[in-house]
Amino acid sequence: SSGINAEYGDKGTVHIFAIRNPELNKRITVANVGYLGSQWAMSSFTLKSECSSVCVFPPHSSGAAVKNAVIALCYDGTCHKYVFNNDGNCNREAYNVFLDITQDLEI
Repeated sequence: SSGINAEYGDKGTVHIFAIRNPELNKRITVANVGYLGSQWAMSSFTLKSECSSVCVFPPHSSGAAVKNAVIALCYDGTCHKYVFNNDGNCNREAYNVFLDITQDLEI
């Protein structure tokens, strides 16, 4: 396991957390309002909101996870590949439509 976790939020944002190295996750502290602190994701990206998604970490041909890449398969039939670094920068590297859900089926 790579020690990275991806979670899809209800507003369409995928949050990527470093589990083994939590110091890579961003932190915010606002002491003057009585809130001591919060741990945020090390990186994130936004998909179409209100469209369910499943996130996976793609494997190398050797079976090990591709370092710093995540694929989001969406209910709307789209597939997004994002790459991220430890500084929190995240960019979409690939996009594809794997299922045309608007097609009419003739029975």
